[in-house]
Amino acid sequence: MASLKDVAKLANVSLMTVSRALNTPERLRADTLTRVQAAIDKLNYVPDISAKKVRGSHATQNTIGVLALDTVTTPFSVEITLSIEETARAHGWNSFVVNMFSDDCPEMIVDLLLSHRPGGIIYTTMGLRQVPVPAKLLTLPCVLANCESLHEAVASYIPDDQQGQYDGVRALMAAGYRHPLCLHLPANHIAAARRRQGLEQACREADIDPDRLTHCYMELGDEHYRDIPAMVLANFSQGNPAFDSVICGNDRMAFLVYQTLLAQGVRIPEDVAVLGYDNMVGIGDLFLPPLSTVQLPHYEIGRLSALHIINGDAHKNTVYVPSPWLPRESI
Repeated sequence: MASLKDVAKLANVSLMTVSRALNTPERLRADTLTRVQAAIDKLNYVPDISAKKVRGSHATQNTIGVLALDTVTTPFSVEITLSIEETARAHGWNSFVVNMFSDDCPEMIVDLLLSHRPGGIIYTTMGLRQVPVPAKLLTLPCVLANCESLHEAVASYIPDDQQGQYDGVRALMAAGYRHPLCLHLPANHIAAARRRQGLEQACREADIDPDRLTHCYMELGDEHYRDIPAMVLANFSQGNPAFDSVICGNDRMAFLVYQTLLAQGVRIPEDVAVLGYDNMVGIGDLFLPPLSTVQLPHYEIGRLSALHIINGDAHKNTVYVPSPWLPRESI
């Protein structure tokens, strides 16, 4: 790959002149600028932006650094980083992602991120969670996407899980279903408690006591999805469901509920309705019948987080982003 020195040698100019051609071309004579640009084109030279930033030891104000805790490796939250990138480009900014795994040393990953001298930082996670925010991140404009700060006051953009579950359950009740079986995410998930609040609100508005419903919480760990069929079958009596609908903690649960019900000859939604949550990427419309669910607003979270940095917003509030209800044929 051609270097800055190669360009300077071919154009017969100094390194400073090449630097000016790249950064402040208006300061050069037209013929000098033309000669340098011709050398750049001939050598296919690509400027080393990160090296330039390190030499200058200052932030590049139109670059967003994304610290992604497990986010870019999963299909569930990849829209967050996609949205950040698209929003940044639409406003003349750039973005780059540094992925951090749960077993990484946070200090080393944060140093790697900051070595690129971003103008602002978005810290995002896969799955709503509370995180300690490294103090070094707060030396720059910083915002959290799909997570909340454990200690410091930091602006956060997160799904409105209570509203999303409320809208979904309200639609279920409006369709005439009155005896749901409630399958929740693990009890220690932040989203589980907030979604239950939305469920209870919708039930009370429909004159249904939520405490009289059957509530089952999945154990923590992906291996416990295999427990979902047993939870469903435990609420059968003489081969028939003792419920008229199933409220699922997410679409993965709903997938197992479908298999269990259909294997027992139960029709969806004629006998039992099914309500999902998340709108898992590329999956909802593949259910037969298509799954009614709630959209996790990951794309909008990414967009609003990027705009927070781009617009220089200074608030440190938690912003609850609406989670849209997606009616399909399972209700």
